[in-house]
Amino acid sequence: MSQGISVIIPHLNQHAALERLLNSLNAQVHSGAYVEIIVVDNGSVTPLPKDRSAMPNVRLLQEATPGPGPARNRGAAVANGAILAFIDADCIADAGWIRAISTHFQKPDAAAVIGGDVRIAPRGARLDSIEAYESIFGYRFELYIRRDRYAGTGNLAIRREVFDTVGPFGGIHIAEDRDWGQRASRAGFLPAYVPEMIIYTEARQTFSELARKWDRHIAHDFADVKGGKRRLLWLLRSLALAASPIAEIPRVLNSPRIRGSRARLLACGVLFRIRIHRSRRMLQLFFGGRPEEMAMSWQKK
Repeated sequence: MSQGISVIIPHLNQHAALERLLNSLNAQVHSGAYVEIIVVDNGSVTPLPKDRSAMPNVRLLQEATPGPGPARNRGAAVANGAILAFIDADCIADAGWIRAISTHFQKPDAAAVIGGDVRIAPRGARLDSIEAYESIFGYRFELYIRRDRYAGTGNLAIRREVFDTVGPFGGIHIAEDRDWGQRASRAGFLPAYVPEMIIYTEARQTFSELARKWDRHIAHDFADVKGGKRRLLWLLRSLALAASPIAEIPRVLNSPRIRGSRARLLACGVLFRIRIHRSRRMLQLFFGGRPEEMAMSWQKK
């Protein structure tokens, strides 16, 4: 097995975005350093073109089982690198992304699981409301790593032997990044935050897309709610969530990730709206809603 890096990308119907990502990665592949790029298509309507002559280090695979977790597992199964790096097809790797990963793992005391920063790539000259909100609240990877002990799979790198020890990512019915990361933490592989490991992604385009993302997370969280005490805590959390935006206003006003009063007002508007949506959906499950239907709402167009 090579001591290099295998970059693994799950893909589903994101052809233009994937090409953009591959260009950002290919620009970082330096001679003398082993870097392979593995794209695992997960059932796209239009197949990916097989001719990758312009990017000979890119391998194309297929995974029939739906979900980004199985696609990542397929890529990991054939990867040759000692380091497995995961990024999503709709992201752009910063010019120093591979270098940041390589530099970290060259340290003698390097953590075996790392995650980095995720930033919003604006679609236009000015941020829209969803972009403003997600620039602050959308991808809080440092918080997930330090508080929740997992790194999101959109910007994750691990030693191969850790993946083999912890086991594969879960399927489509669970939050596979949190599940895998917390299994790794319980096995003693605590994640570290590497701020130089930067990727960019577009914000969701509509509030409905943002709401569906949270519906899936809420349904997954509710699956662990069993017994009277946990149900009571769930109810209290859902009620507190509706009032929580007030406490977040200073974060919006002082965040260095957006600029100008217009963007901050837009971010506040979406913040209040999405927190109320989340509270309502949590209450819906508490009073008898079906988490299975809510978990699959991300598939709706």
